[in-house]
Amino acid sequence: MAHAIRVHETGGPDVMQWEEVEVGEPAAGEVKIRHHAVGLNYIDVYFRSGAYPAATSPFTPGMEGAGEILAVGEGVDDLSVGDRIAYAGAIGSYSTERLAPADKLVKLPDSISYEQGAAMMLQGMTARYLLRKTYDVGPETTLLFHAAAGGVDLLACQWAAHLGATIIGTVGSDEKAELAKKNGCTHTINYREEDFVARVKELTNGNGVDVVYDSIGKDTFPGSLDCLRPLGLWATFGASSGPIEPFDINILNKKGSLFATRPSLFAYVSKREDLLETAQDLFDVVEQGHVNIAINQTYALKDAVQAHKDLEGRKTTGSTILIP
Repeated sequence: MAHAIRVHETGGPDVMQWEEVEVGEPAAGEVKIRHHAVGLNYIDVYFRSGAYPAATSPFTPGMEGAGEILAVGEGVDDLSVGDRIAYAGAIGSYSTERLAPADKLVKLPDSISYEQGAAMMLQGMTARYLLRKTYDVGPETTLLFHAAAGGVDLLACQWAAHLGATIIGTVGSDEKAELAKKNGCTHTINYREEDFVARVKELTNGNGVDVVYDSIGKDTFPGSLDCLRPLGLWATFGASSGPIEPFDINILNKKGSLFATRPSLFAYVSKREDLLETAQDLFDVVEQGHVNIAINQTYALKDAVQAHKDLEGRKTTGSTILIP
């Protein structure tokens, strides 16, 4: 019998329950997957807490996983039983087995393990769209990443360093600063000890950065805007400290005719061809050694409650996986 984490009522980590589930057989356009590893991401917290509404109740959280295909539904012609696959963007990954839409899955190269696949898809493809699509980062780019020792950010720092950018990262401790620097961050700012706006201005000779990547939300607004050069871009792609309150858009004018965006991975990979291109670009930089997938925490899937407590308590760094 398969097992899954189920949420019957949204709330804190303790609402997650480990239960037996009946998976069934795939319908048209679906495949049946046995997970070998499952990714842990902050978006899972948003669904579990109710900040993001799930389509059904009860529901199984989790947006990312890697495993093998057990069965294929009608109309699926590019995937087969036994294929190694990985995905991000199909809720329900906190499970030993599941049904999933085939168009959300990509084949996992033999050189990349299931554990790496589960740790890299959501964070790695997020880093890819941020650096290659939201803003086209290159050798002339100076950028700021908040929470530079986080999962997305460690991958993005490596990738941005490969692209030749100058990277400033905020962190909450000396240990996280060291970790960020080991992963390509040019300069680090301990936001507990320094004013990050003043330090960014100092590091950029008063010019500001080209782009700020902000997954923190409430605590870094509007400071993030003050770190930008005129016509710079603020990309807010998360809210780990809480949502940003509604604000007067004229603030963007007053602070230098700034650009602002609230992107999400799922908009950037909504088309199958965009998903395949994004995933292949990620696989390439990993296989070529430009981006290392460091799995810094591993939990049993049935211990997802503790994993969420540690994630929300900012006790994790880099990528975390759950093992069924």
